[in-house]
Amino acid sequence: MKSYRKELFFHVHGRMAFINITPEVETCLAESGIRDGLLLCNAMHITASVFINDDEKGLHQDYARWLEELSPHDPTSNYKHNLTGETNGDAHLKRQIMGREVIVAVTNGELDFGPWEQIFYGEFDGDRKKRVLIKIIGE
Repeated sequence: MKSYRKELFFHVHGRMAFINITPEVETCLAESGIRDGLLLCNAMHITASVFINDDEKGLHQDYARWLEELSPHDPTSNYKHNLTGETNGDAHLKRQIMGREVIVAVTNGELDFGPWEQIFYGEFDGDRKKRVLIKIIGE
């Protein structure tokens, strides 16, 4: 069995963004040489997310609106976490909702997706460099 590991880096300007990282993940898969196995993709920061869904602008706008309704950034005094001097209590909750990671089957050297599925990096507390881990195991 082979193993491959790579970190992707992102620096999003602004508080929230959704970035389609499928092309970068597919590049990692090609570099790995693995034809059949599993691919793990996870955000390595507690205020960011990795998830799978459709790459449709309206859906991403719906996500942003919905997440802000569920956990608004302001007023920051609403979050006990922010008593530590942080102002990102909302971002921790948004990450919890959107998830930390995805696992995708690899078949014949390709991501085994359903129709319209793509991998996204979700940022909820931007303006600094963050990482996403790609780990692939298989043969």
